[in-house]
Amino acid sequence: MDRLPAPDPLLIACALGIEHLALRLGDRSGAGGPVTVLRTGMGPRAADRSVTRALADPALATAAVLATGFCAGLAPGMHPGDLVVAEETRDPAGTTPCVGTDLLVKELARTVPGRTVHTGPLTGSDHVVRGHERSALFATGAIAVDMESAATLLGAVRPGPRPVAAVRVVVDAPEHELVRIGTFRGGISAFRVLRAVLPAFFEWHRSLSLPRR
Repeated sequence: MDRLPAPDPLLIACALGIEHLALRLGDRSGAGGPVTVLRTGMGPRAADRSVTRALADPALATAAVLATGFCAGLAPGMHPGDLVVAEETRDPAGTTPCVGTDLLVKELARTVPGRTVHTGPLTGSDHVVRGHERSALFATGAIAVDMESAATLLGAVRPGPRPVAAVRVVVDAPEHELVRIGTFRGGISAFRVLRAVLPAFFEWHRSLSLPRR
């Protein structure tokens, strides 16, 4: 009997220890293949460096890459705990289209019912965005900003095409900035959502047909 090909791996990248903890506490029973959760460290340079190093491992040569963690919402009406599914990530180094956005939206709606899911461009920054910077970035068409997703996905596709995506949980928004009262409650809400999303990531991964090398 012919053996089925081994499933391609999935690399899930996040920056912060609290994000890594949420993902480690999530339900991992639905993984369709090998899964690596990588803590890259904070900022675009750290993300690029960590992902590039991880993908140099032959075991991850065909890995799909999904960037996740927390983000700042840019659009009015966003709330902590909302989800952002990137149609593309962008920063000064370039733009990376994301794969399987519609499926991720569908699976997230099923996995975390009642949470609003936003789709659109996710932009990168090398610092925490506040105040007028938020409105300026929103004017470019981006709906959310974080420091690592764009660098992660650019680093992932640099060696060659592979499926990539970015899903972020809003931890602050125009009417709910981190410096304001209620931040702690918003952070707990975002943590709980991030802890719950792994089944949607795994369904996205299962749906992919990665090119064989």
